[in-house]
Amino acid sequence: MALPTIKTLADCSDFSKTVVPFLPQLRSLPFQIYNNIGDTAALKQVYLDTNPLITALAFALFLAPIFLVASEINKNYSQVDRFWSILPTVNNAHFVTYAHLKGIETQKLDTLLAASVLWSMRLTFNYWRRGGYNIGSEDYRWPIIKDYVPSWAFFLFNVFFIATAQPILLLLITTPTYLLLLISSPGSTSQAWSLGDLIFSRIMVGCIILSAFADQQQWTYQEAKYEYRRTAKIPQGCKYDQDDLDRGFNVSGLWAWSRHPNFLGEQAFWVTLYQWGCWEADALVNWTGVGALAYLLLFQASTWLTELISASKYPEYKAYQKMVGKFIPVRLGSAEEVQAKVDKEEQEQKSRGKGESKKEK
Repeated sequence: MALPTIKTLADCSDFSKTVVPFLPQLRSLPFQIYNNIGDTAALKQVYLDTNPLITALAFALFLAPIFLVASEINKNYSQVDRFWSILPTVNNAHFVTYAHLKGIETQKLDTLLAASVLWSMRLTFNYWRRGGYNIGSEDYRWPIIKDYVPSWAFFLFNVFFIATAQPILLLLITTPTYLLLLISSPGSTSQAWSLGDLIFSRIMVGCIILSAFADQQQWTYQEAKYEYRRTAKIPQGCKYDQDDLDRGFNVSGLWAWSRHPNFLGEQAFWVTLYQWGCWEADALVNWTGVGALAYLLLFQASTWLTELISASKYPEYKAYQKMVGKFIPVRLGSAEEVQAKVDKEEQEQKSRGKGESKKEK
């Protein structure tokens, strides 16, 4: 049996019924694949006879040693980063494909997959244009972490977190799709489509649009900044003035409301998917929330490090932190006041620097 017997919506949210009984399949799946490696029909049957969540988990665990070996050979620890925008949609596509092959109603799942594809397209494009897929490209935070921990500790960090925990996390955030698959299966009392499905799916698309606008605003600013630094001239047609470009970070547009509006949309997308699953299962919480929670915690940690680096590079960044919320749009003043406050901090920093120089003389 590949899927649990669903009699009530509550059954869909029961971890002991929807996951635990199928865990033994994780041990036998590699042998089944190996024994039928040359038989396409047999492999398809193995796929259908295996719980789809277990298949997805096996795939994540299969990728872990590949990421580990590739990162250690190249001494480049952004191997998972290159697949970050792709793996969640691969997982969602797997669940949807399984549902189609099993003859399960897929209107909700197809809509979810369409949103997931849009999410991947936006994030992959932004990662590509920033040079993420260039040979040798690596997230600037990994070398910083590596400098602060012993080599043996970083290796263990690579084994357990970078190479293993991250692919599993990218599966966990998609587990609400598995829940929707179960809810859509024969025997479930869920409706085929409802107003709730429409609302949640459109909110997910809205999160993508928010992130895309934030990405573009940041890209436009960074391109102007680097052109200004290279030529010592404000680029023609640039909407930023010299103070903006000298500052080194963007405080306009969406970035006047949130210090990381792109991250806000990113997190909200997967939290919305989780809430969609809760709505369908008629439950306030369920076990698939582990993925969304872990995703939020990861962003808290990574953003803390990002801002620590930014504050060390740009002293006036601390003023920006005081006036604008990290993720949630909270700001103490208008956009012009935020910019003026940050610029004032910058001028004060320069004045203090000149004063100290005169004292030294």
